[in-house]
Amino acid sequence: MPAYNAAKTLRQIYDRIPPLVDQVILVDDHSSDETVAVAAALGLNVVVHPHNVGYGGNQKTCYMEALRAGAQVVVMLHPDGQYEPELIADLVRPITEGRADMVLGSRFLIPGGPRTAKMPRWKIVANRFLTTLENLAMGSRFSECHTGYRAYSAEFLRRIPFLRNSNDFVFDTQVLAQAAAFKQRIVEVPARTRYFSDASSVGFGAGVRYGVKTLWVMVVFRAWRLGLVRSRLFEA
Repeated sequence: MPAYNAAKTLRQIYDRIPPLVDQVILVDDHSSDETVAVAAALGLNVVVHPHNVGYGGNQKTCYMEALRAGAQVVVMLHPDGQYEPELIADLVRPITEGRADMVLGSRFLIPGGPRTAKMPRWKIVANRFLTTLENLAMGSRFSECHTGYRAYSAEFLRRIPFLRNSNDFVFDTQVLAQAAAFKQRIVEVPARTRYFSDASSVGFGAGVRYGVKTLWVMVVFRAWRLGLVRSRLFEA
């Protein structure tokens, strides 16, 4: 769980995590609320950043701690309640069955899903636009490239150089491009989501910056694949 000011929702999300999960690790990115206290009261494995490092930086710590703990499958679950914990089994299954190295929980595999979840219209349009360009760049057919609900095999995390990625939101895009670069198997499963006041959400300005950075990752990826440039993101 990459957490930032999630005290209001953490307990109810944790209570909904299915019993198949062996260990829950929460990495707090220097929250200003009671996230750490709530997590400690729940008995979670808590790691606290002494200063805020960003969404991508938080994930780096999450995955390193999970690998250190001996995890075989790692699921990223946001503690703000936007994604349903009950769907963890669906994300894990393709990996445990040997069909995938990485699983994406797609909101767009459910007809009308984003609109039903009250996802802002501009985000729906931006998501579809960016996903289309990313599919063209990577030669893929994903229904959504911007889901925050993901599962990885431990082997996948050991293979891709995720510690070289950005500390901000474009980290997720870089991981997806790295999966393509290292020819990892990716499966999508339907994932419901919901938007509400306590759920974390990127604003319009940050969304524009994220979109520009996403496009730049794809430009670099294509240039690397064509042999025009070298990039530490896509090399072992």
